Amino acid sequence: MAKSTQPPVATSKPKKNVKKELKKEIEEPVKSPAKKGKKTPVAVPTAVEIITPVKTKAEISDDKLEISIEKKLKKLYSLQQIESQIDKIRIIRGELPLEVQDLEDEIAGLETRIDNYIQETVVTEKSIFDKKNSIKDSQAMIKKYEDQQMNPRNVREFDSLAKEIEYQNLEIQLSEKRIKEFQQILDLKKLEIEKFQKILQDRKNDLEIKQSELKDIIAETEKEENELVRISEDNRNYIEERLITAYNRIRKNARNGLAVVQIERDACGGCFNKIPPQHQLDIRMHKKIIVCEYCGRILVDDAIVNAID
Repeated sequence: MAKSTQPPVATSKPKKNVKKELKKEIEEPVKSPAKKGKKTPVAVPTAVEIITPVKTKAEISDDKLEISIEKKLKKLYSLQQIESQIDKIRIIRGELPLEVQDLEDEIAGLETRIDNYIQETVVTEKSIFDKKNSIKDSQAMIKKYEDQQMNPRNVREFDSLAKEIEYQNLEIQLSEKRIKEFQQILDLKKLEIEKFQKILQDRKNDLEIKQSELKDIIAETEKEENELVRISEDNRNYIEERLITAYNRIRKNARNGLAVVQIERDACGGCFNKIPPQHQLDIRMHKKIIVCEYCGRILVDDAIVNAID
């Protein structure tokens, strides 16, 4: 048996007046619109309307995600290229900045050592001066005791004065010995000061030469470097902070400073390990940022590289 199709049942009952008007319009023949005061029924199209496919919200968000990820990859690769150029400029300077820094540190150390020697010589000279004064005092005491020995009260006083004179003579001998020792130390310190002053002067001359060479190289490349640094900062503003943090960490750990590398011969351009075909396909889709599972560098395909180049 064929299934009987029934018209859809209205959820609410229409008013009587509305029902009569609809019935009247259906039964009345279509009249020309020239006559005034007569209503013409609305024509209902019988043709099937063609509905254009509409993308869902998920598809639209996927498209936006794809575009944003691709742009991020382009910005990251562009940033890497710019900073690689900055690294090349700094490599041109070679070891000069480090040599200049080492010379400055050495000069500071020599100056400190010379200052310490000068302070030690001052202390030694003061010690010599004190010992000379001690000798003078001892000599004065000996003269005094000798004068007292001329008129002793008794033998005991004479012997006591003799012992005091002997003690003061020993003090003079000890002071003279100390003066000789201090004089030797003082002479050695002065020789050391002269030697280090010559070395200091040589290092200062070397520093002037190195600084002039470094200044010439910086003058040649400073304008280009500043421009590249400015472009690098502009590119960083368009990249998320978490990606910049990861980029800086990878770049710091990498020996050659490469954080974003191209796939070359189905291998990572940084560590040259083989990349599985599925990963290569994911990289070409630009759906997400993929890193090398061996070295952690961000990977890009030829499309990104060609777009930037």
